Amino acid sequence: MNYPDSVRFLYALGNEIKTAKLGLERIGALLEALGNPQQACRIVHVAGTNGKGSTCAMIEAGLRAAGYRTGLFTSPHLVEPTERISIAGSPVGAADFARAFDQVHACAETLLRRERIDLHPTYFESVTAMALVLFRECGVQVAVLEVGLGGRLDATNVVTPELCVIAPVDFDHEAFLGKSLESIAAEKAGILKRGVPAVFARQRPEAAGVLDTRAADLGVPVARSSEIQIAGLSLHATGTDFEWAGLRLSCPLPGEHQVENARTAIAALQCLGVAPEAVRQGIAQTTWPGRLERVSANPAIVLDGAHNPAGARALAAYLDRFYDPRRVWLIFGTMRDKAVAEMAAILFPRARHVILTAPAQARALRPETMLELAGHDSIEVAADLAAALRLAAGAARDDAVFITGSLFLVGEARALLTGATARP
Repeated sequence: MNYPDSVRFLYALGNEIKTAKLGLERIGALLEALGNPQQACRIVHVAGTNGKGSTCAMIEAGLRAAGYRTGLFTSPHLVEPTERISIAGSPVGAADFARAFDQVHACAETLLRRERIDLHPTYFESVTAMALVLFRECGVQVAVLEVGLGGRLDATNVVTPELCVIAPVDFDHEAFLGKSLESIAAEKAGILKRGVPAVFARQRPEAAGVLDTRAADLGVPVARSSEIQIAGLSLHATGTDFEWAGLRLSCPLPGEHQVENARTAIAALQCLGVAPEAVRQGIAQTTWPGRLERVSANPAIVLDGAHNPAGARALAAYLDRFYDPRRVWLIFGTMRDKAVAEMAAILFPRARHVILTAPAQARALRPETMLELAGHDSIEVAADLAAALRLAAGAARDDAVFITGSLFLVGEARALLTGATARP
């Protein structure tokens, strides 16, 4: 198939969360039939609730600065599925994506005919296999894999990593992972392997206890982000500077929460034997679109994928630090399965004007429904993002427009405002 056809087929498999069939049997059989591409390179496996994508990006950039040929697998994408698979710092091209899809799809069809698997691999299983196939073909030396959902039964958990990393654990996807922090942490801890070193970010006490107990049961040596000593911290609207190991590091990812992600990435890179200077270079070169990403000025337009309460709190802290008392417009749209009331309570009071809309997704919560949760003096409803942007055109040059609530909405905004498309 060509690239558009491969993407249509993947989308036809259904939403990767709603139709998730958690378990490792199908992906295990698929990878075995593909010659176990997950065994072709060293792997860093990263789980967590918030910050795992940023942490993955920093680890990959540090490894690349150290001279390794790297692979990076993340999810979800913002504009095009090709964003999920990067090699040597660049997303794969559309032709390579389609070629990998053909290989994985043909293998899946053979397994189905032979009754080796019950159903065609899911969207996420398919793209996971595609990433591993491409990493093998392209000679990747070290790959950084971000867990898609949870950890224990996530398709990426078929790997035997050199290092496991667990970013901060918080509430999200409770329908799949459980209603308590302890149950969610137990799912994340499922990526830990006997004797394989791990790095733990700073955790809430409920999650920390679960992670520590599991690590002890498996004899896992643990390094902690809290052991990374930094000084001279300077926060600014476009990033963070601090001193570590006698070096001055500049992290271009904005937000105070990125300091913890950077400390976690540094701890991971130390475990992997990366020299401090390469760590410094990698952190400085990290990019992670759609997270406090400024895409326009006068008025400023900022995209942020704050899609759960922890993300909303991080965005609120950023607004309080850098945009108070500046007038903020908030374009907000989210999915039905999110903690909408809690997110609204955190974010809406910080905006002078709120525009409720919906991403172009079947699971999107209609903006009219959110009106009941809003409790805001200045609020409007827009049927879609384009309509929301037309309303926000009333913002003054000194105002700031933040688009948030869902990574799907952020992806739509990025496509509209930056013209981002798939690489040929």
